[in-house]
Amino acid sequence: MTKTMDPELAAALDLRSGALVAEIDLNDIPLTRQTLEEFAKAQVANGASVEGVTSVDRHLPSADGAPDVFVRIYEPTERPATLPILVWMHGGGFVLGSVERDDQLARHLSKVAQCVVVSVEYRLAPEHPAPAPLSDCYTALKWVAVNCDELGADRGKIAIGGASAGAGLAACLALFARDQGEVDLHFQLLVYPMLDDRNIAPAGPNHPDTHVWSRESNRLGWTAYLGHEPGGATVSPYAAAARASDLAGLPPAYISVGDLDLFLDENVHYAQRLLASDVPTELHVYPGAFHGFNGRVPNAEISRRFNRDRDEVLKRMLHR
Repeated sequence: MTKTMDPELAAALDLRSGALVAEIDLNDIPLTRQTLEEFAKAQVANGASVEGVTSVDRHLPSADGAPDVFVRIYEPTERPATLPILVWMHGGGFVLGSVERDDQLARHLSKVAQCVVVSVEYRLAPEHPAPAPLSDCYTALKWVAVNCDELGADRGKIAIGGASAGAGLAACLALFARDQGEVDLHFQLLVYPMLDDRNIAPAGPNHPDTHVWSRESNRLGWTAYLGHEPGGATVSPYAAAARASDLAGLPPAYISVGDLDLFLDENVHYAQRLLASDVPTELHVYPGAFHGFNGRVPNAEISRRFNRDRDEVLKRMLHR
């Protein structure tokens, strides 16, 4: 049976002549960055601002001589002395996105989940391929763990999360933190994570293309991130979490994805492997939803449900 797009999502595409989900063109990354930043600014201008949350910017020194890591730290204006904390990584296929683009989302998560949020401006490929982005995220994570008292955060309630490539980085960060043994993680929030560089088959009868993030975009994104063609035998699990042979000992996970998303199969398979490794895992698959639908058509019922489910699990896991 052919999967059908959710009617509200399909209507939004029809009303906007497909411009809402035009395929991201990674053949001109600088231009695409500029276009998406302008789109994000327009969304912020047309959306309601999040009240009751303050933010401050910091530059964190890197231990390996790399450039300082920029983070934006959010917290509820009215808060208790100690809160859980979420280290957040933005999406963008490893080559796009920024803290600024996720600003409203980070404010929302801080407010709705009553937590401190540290949003990480990791370096982007192809200028900075793996392992630079993960190194930046781990620098931020270690800084959070050391500075919980200053942040008013609970060392026992450090969570990580992200969307798309940011969720892929979060999954890799969970593996790396486990193996380094320096930071204990409480939870990982993986929103349609980009996990497997081997998902690069070209579009065709057996591999239909997908909205927003196409198969060709996926190949180009992984190539930029890895610094070479994806799919080879030597890709590190710290670059593509699906490559990990051992998932035991990872923090509880929440994975959410639409069934029209290119990442559906790799997300479901990763969830199954987590469960087989005795990692408490919750998997949600939303019918008729394409990649990033909840941010692009936020008023659709399925988008509201997706965001509500995400918010509720974050709040529940951080405050249990």
